[in-house]
Amino acid sequence: MPIVAHDDALERIISTSQPINELAGGFGGQQGPAEGPVWWQEGNYLLFSDIHNNRRMKWTEGEGVSVFSEPTNRANGLTRDPQGRLMACEHDGRRVSRVEPDGSITVVANSFQGRPLNRPNDVVVKSDGAIYFTDPNAGMPAQTQFDLNFPGVYRVSPDLGTITLLVRDYVGPNGLAFNPDESVLYVIDSRLGHLRAFDMQPNGTLALATSRIFSHNLGERPGIPDGMKVDVEGNVYVGGSGGIWIIDPSGKHLGSIETGAPLHTNMCFGGGDWKTLYFTSWDRLWSVRVNIPGIPVPTPKP
Repeated sequence: MPIVAHDDALERIISTSQPINELAGGFGGQQGPAEGPVWWQEGNYLLFSDIHNNRRMKWTEGEGVSVFSEPTNRANGLTRDPQGRLMACEHDGRRVSRVEPDGSITVVANSFQGRPLNRPNDVVVKSDGAIYFTDPNAGMPAQTQFDLNFPGVYRVSPDLGTITLLVRDYVGPNGLAFNPDESVLYVIDSRLGHLRAFDMQPNGTLALATSRIFSHNLGERPGIPDGMKVDVEGNVYVGGSGGIWIIDPSGKHLGSIETGAPLHTNMCFGGGDWKTLYFTSWDRLWSVRVNIPGIPVPTPKP
């Protein structure tokens, strides 16, 4: 299972001799996939979604995998907000939800202009508390009638009072992430096999005129581009076809982490130093060590 370099600059980010570790498998079966890993720093464990089996899994070093919670409304993408609360994109609930410290659920978004959302897929939270998520209009059961006939990328205000449609010209919006200073939002289009970048405006919306293709041909091999994370130096990790693509801040594909799995879904940085990359493929969980830490997800303040 190689780490393949396309540029000598990759070695500074990850060594081509670094071992790739298979941590667990057997998630989702034919329906898959494992998805949405997020690191829980204060507990030193990883959470991730087992979508088809409608459960949230927990992985701990030395203990392996256990069921953390179920059912989850077939949740997909997970992250944490500035207060360390878990955020989830629920397929069956057709909503973005937040788990409060007492275990209760707050609905972050479930409709736009009075019409139910399609199937929220992935979510990221800006440091000011604003929530950004993707909502494709594919992948639901055939009998489901979408009330919104377009895919979208949305922003929810920190007080949850306003939901704004940022862009609707995607075919299959999926993973999204900010660059380190939050001046750029990256959003994958799984159907078109590319990654677009948008400059942010002061009010938290996207400067649409700055839309540009940051990386393309992400679907040139079997599989589709899916999730994404960014390290502290702005290198972008994308679950692309053939493996995890590592792309520098200029958009150059430096190399890939290849496991032989047909689809790599999502990833997160974790470990005490945020230098372990945890990632999911169709039915498995993996890890690999990197040299540059990822952007940490928030943890509760003491």
